[in-house]
Amino acid sequence: MLQLILPIGIIVISLVAGVIFDKFIYKKLKEFVVKQKIPGSEIIINSLHHTTFIWFALAGCYGALLSYSKVNPDLTDFLRKSIVVVFVYSVTLVGARLTAGFVDLYITSSEGVSTSLFSNIAQTTIFILGILITLQTVGLQITPILTTLGVSGIAVGLALKDTLENLFAGFYLIISKQLRSGDYVKIDGGYEGYVTDITWRHTTIKELSNNAIIIPNSKLSSTIFTNYHLPIKEVTLTINIGVGYDSDLEHVERVTVELAKEVMHEVAPELIQDEPYVRYNKFGDFSIDFSVFLKVNDFFDQRLARHIFLKKLHKLYQQEGIKIPSPNVEFYLQGHGIGADSPKM
Repeated sequence: MLQLILPIGIIVISLVAGVIFDKFIYKKLKEFVVKQKIPGSEIIINSLHHTTFIWFALAGCYGALLSYSKVNPDLTDFLRKSIVVVFVYSVTLVGARLTAGFVDLYITSSEGVSTSLFSNIAQTTIFILGILITLQTVGLQITPILTTLGVSGIAVGLALKDTLENLFAGFYLIISKQLRSGDYVKIDGGYEGYVTDITWRHTTIKELSNNAIIIPNSKLSSTIFTNYHLPIKEVTLTINIGVGYDSDLEHVERVTVELAKEVMHEVAPELIQDEPYVRYNKFGDFSIDFSVFLKVNDFFDQRLARHIFLKKLHKLYQQEGIKIPSPNVEFYLQGHGIGADSPKM
């Protein structure tokens, strides 16, 4: 029993140290990283969540195994391999988290948006490497396994034909930059909304009503869609208006442009260097028709800009005495005997 005191003591000390590090030191480190806002440091801290306790526990178990010599050699070898397997798995998990986090950070910093396709591929690659290292650690030869996987890859590829089509279509959409997470798109068929994610199988589009549209990548890559964020995110809003024939068109243009500038200062002040303008279109049946053009930051901002502009324009035209005519429809009734006595039955 005395010989068990040291191994048990090592295990207990390692577990206590793991709890102290996980509950106190790790928490302080996370608070420090959040305050400092060092790029990438938060990814490292989050990747180590709960794994430090496992490492302390494994170190204690390994130390206890070394300090206790009265263990069957076969059992000792099995326990050592088990500890190494768990350690490799935990390191693989941390590596997958780090890789996915930094891949996503790089894409976000370079493109301004994120997508889970590349991070998922990176995570999968790290996990495969971790599995191969684990197999080699326990004494299995990985060369025959890789050969078998290569031969069976053709059969798997045929079985997963649709999945592979979606995967490569997702890569094509991202690499060609035709579609990015965060873009506002309108798809042939009437669906429209913001792209929230591009995965290995499908693309998720969130409508303005917060409903999610799930579209397979292969179908999206072969359909017609309009990307309102390409080539630039800014959108030119067009508002069609008509004024009466007795209006002073110079005065109408001047006050309308001034109001459009005011709305741009409110909705998109950083775009005010692109001044709004008016273009007269035609002599309509009841009015002289023209269009107002002003820029907004995003496709969605069109609604707000249009709402504000029309409210203020209606009030402004009333103050300036500018009439917005409405069509008058006259009905002419033609018949016989209207107002005459009805024939008697």
